[in-house]
Amino acid sequence: MYRIGIDVGGTNTDSALLDSRALSTPSRGLLASCKTPTTPDITSGIKTAVELVLEKSQVVRRDVLSVAIGTTHFVNAVVEADAGRLSRVAVIPPFLDFPSNLKSIMEGPIFYLNGGLEIDGREITPLDPAEVKATVEAIHDAGIKMIALVGVFSPLDHDGIHEERCKSIMLQQDPSLSIVCSHNIGASGLIERENATILNASILPLARKTVHGFRQAMSKLKLNCQLYLTQNDGTLTDAATAAEFPIRTFASGPTNSMRGAAFLQGLDQPGSFSDKQVLVVDIGGTTTDICALLPSGFPRQAPNFVEVGGVRTAFSMPEVLSIGLGGGSLIKVDNDAVSVGPESVGHRLTGDALVFGGEVMTATDIVVASGISTIGEPKRIEHISTAVITKARKAIKNQLEKSIEEMKVSATPVTVLLVGGGSVIVMDELEGVEESNAVGAAIGNIAGEIDIIEIMADRDEKAVFKAAEEMAIAAAITKGADADDVKIVQFDKIPLQYVTNKATRIVIKAVGKLAVSEGKPARGVEVDWEEEPQEENKEKGKHNKISKSNLTNTLGNPSLSVDIASYRPEVKNGVWYLSSVDIEFIACGTGILGTGGGGPSYNASLVALSWLSSAPGKMRVIPPSSLADTAICVFPAGYGAPSVSSERMDSGTEIFTAIDAINKVMGYKDFDALMTGEIGGGNGLATFPSSVKYDRPIVDADFMGRAYPTLAHGLPYVYGCSITPCAMADAKGNISIVMSGESNAKVEGLMRTTCVELGLSASMAGCLINGAEVKKITVPNTLSQSWHLGRAVHLARREKTDLIKAIFDTTPGRLLYSGKIISITRDVSRGYTIGRCYIAPTPDDELDSTASATRETRNLMIPFQNEYLYAAYVDPSSSGSNEGEEEEDVICTVPDLISILGQDGEALGSPELRYGLKVKVIGMPAHPLWTGTEEGLKVGGPEFFGFDMKWQSVGEYKMPRSVIEEYDTVA
Repeated sequence: MYRIGIDVGGTNTDSALLDSRALSTPSRGLLASCKTPTTPDITSGIKTAVELVLEKSQVVRRDVLSVAIGTTHFVNAVVEADAGRLSRVAVIPPFLDFPSNLKSIMEGPIFYLNGGLEIDGREITPLDPAEVKATVEAIHDAGIKMIALVGVFSPLDHDGIHEERCKSIMLQQDPSLSIVCSHNIGASGLIERENATILNASILPLARKTVHGFRQAMSKLKLNCQLYLTQNDGTLTDAATAAEFPIRTFASGPTNSMRGAAFLQGLDQPGSFSDKQVLVVDIGGTTTDICALLPSGFPRQAPNFVEVGGVRTAFSMPEVLSIGLGGGSLIKVDNDAVSVGPESVGHRLTGDALVFGGEVMTATDIVVASGISTIGEPKRIEHISTAVITKARKAIKNQLEKSIEEMKVSATPVTVLLVGGGSVIVMDELEGVEESNAVGAAIGNIAGEIDIIEIMADRDEKAVFKAAEEMAIAAAITKGADADDVKIVQFDKIPLQYVTNKATRIVIKAVGKLAVSEGKPARGVEVDWEEEPQEENKEKGKHNKISKSNLTNTLGNPSLSVDIASYRPEVKNGVWYLSSVDIEFIACGTGILGTGGGGPSYNASLVALSWLSSAPGKMRVIPPSSLADTAICVFPAGYGAPSVSSERMDSGTEIFTAIDAINKVMGYKDFDALMTGEIGGGNGLATFPSSVKYDRPIVDADFMGRAYPTLAHGLPYVYGCSITPCAMADAKGNISIVMSGESNAKVEGLMRTTCVELGLSASMAGCLINGAEVKKITVPNTLSQSWHLGRAVHLARREKTDLIKAIFDTTPGRLLYSGKIISITRDVSRGYTIGRCYIAPTPDDELDSTASATRETRNLMIPFQNEYLYAAYVDPSSSGSNEGEEEEDVICTVPDLISILGQDGEALGSPELRYGLKVKVIGMPAHPLWTGTEEGLKVGGPEFFGFDMKWQSVGEYKMPRSVIEEYDTVA
């Protein structure tokens, strides 16, 4: 009973043969392994690799029950921005957050079609077949064959009435099109799902050609057994599926390296970790992939999203940092400057490198010139000067050290497991060198995973969850898992905020060992060895030549190109002119001030950045003190469910409709400034497009100083200002105006009912307030506070300094807890996500050397109603018991701010909490308008949320530093 694992890299192909009956022995069942150059045709390289391990092990072909292949071909094409392996893609709807180099290669025509669903399953608009057919004609005229089809809330479209029907109409008109539907690629979250769909569509021709090569190799080897490809999570998928969804295999190379390294080192055994961080550094011919291992020996999973080649995507996959550095990396000499990569000769190394008779200087040539190896013909590189060798080695060393630092979670020492054929380019000492990448493919299991949204209202939840589990198990068995071994390993139910029909996202993964039947192909695997591959991209061999600095220069990450420590915002004569870097910092800070709610800041920042790029210098901020008492300020905001706004992204224009409506009702033809209603989360940036549209400044203040779940939590309304009249508008031009209400709670109810009818994603504008009210009953300098928080997090992350210290050097507060999430309960009630989160102390074997000798041993419990309401110590034995049955030691409550941060310092909203995340909980004091009066505490404190407890503070409030005062210059 033997398994063969193959790892096809850009330069080398590794193979390993394991006896599946001896995996627990000291040898871990490894009978043979080898390394051979990756060949341009793929087939012959794989054939050679398999023949070598069969010869070494003396295992006969009929006893091989499975072949599993991991490949970096697909992700390499993205990382290298290789125009020869990427195709142009027509997108429905458009590109938004792509690096400039990839966008220049992939971007085809962009189309908008009617269709899409609301969160409750209603159609936004029906699909228009005539419109679809006209779009196909336009795509055909543009010479495009690859299409990314992205519908709003397509993961809800179980009946296929939009994406699948649209695809069917398109293929009827032009069967030669290759169409990727986004619901097959990712879950809700439009930007991340769209990005992943585009990548998948662009790489399809390469994927089909590559898988065809794998099949040809199997045929020539006369292996009549299962053929699988390894996926991002280390499990296996059949070849036919991998050819259509190659993005699921993007991280298979580094995943194989991690699992193989952990397996051979015994790190998959409990308690095997040292007290150091462990990183796997996999160096191939084209790229270096760096990943972190958990104490279990499995890879650390990315918390919420993953960047692939600078593209933000949402996948369940290891947190991997890929850089363009490998044995085939090009060495470029420009006068005295020497650079290494990211361009690479890849599998052409043995023909193009100098030591092999070629004409291109590579990193491998530098290794030989350094006297470290005698690969090829050393005489061919004797002309390389000592200065070039020294500078190239330094560049390689610097890239590796910088990348390793990026993947560390603290400044404590790190153990590095060095794997991959390209590890020869590491010419300076690194710790813990092992080579084991092909083994990871051989030990893969089969997984079935579902990620769906179900409407739970009036349904038996247990029956729905049971049916979902059966779907995941059936998916695993269909893919080839042993039916007797499959078990559920992940079950997440995530109610969606503000949704009244109990819409719930369900994520379930079932995993089982590979089912093998001697001499029989696995279920669902196509054994069509002679299938012809799709036509290759005619741009073969061409590389994008955009400068290296643009490789990760995306719309949402402008700070990558600046020195954060020396960056200064532009402030002149008391006016702060926002830049793209300022918006990135503010978005990070509003996430922290969101205290679990407020909606996603990143999507709001993309909208703000797109408006800023259209009118540089118009988006600006002024201090509250500069307002005249009679100045008129407009208060616009996003309104609805964050889970909907992440799918139905505002263009910014919805707010304009609401502003114009409220001005008309109140008789104002103009206004002086804009006010932020809620600084927390995405609403902290909601006013930014309006600053450009109306050419009016934003006041550096807001109504809450944090996020709260209702309109009634605006401080002006706490202290007597009227909420009404207020207007609500959506993207289709629907407008609703509430003129008055018997109470603030009634107005909130009327607005929320309207918002449900509008699909739980709308914009609003409240009753205008004047400058005197702004200065008296709002929280000052909160845009500045967000900026300082965001800058602190970004700077600490880049310099690998203490994130928590950096935050509290910016704002008062204290660290409440460090640990891992062990339990989450969520439900939807009255349109809110209500639940509790339990966090356990970090285990001893995962503590770094800076951990305190005396630390909290109790768990921490945090209840939430969208936002986090209080934090309390609870006994571990009672964690998760029924509410009211636990003895609680409360350490912080609203209105003080409680924020849960991930390892990178970014805030986690209550919908993003999940089992196993390593987090830090911080508390920050609220403004005295909340804590210093009876009115403030009654609305903002525990009583409002139904808790019989007193306000528990974390410290004394201190007014945030003003960016305008700190950086002002006189023009």
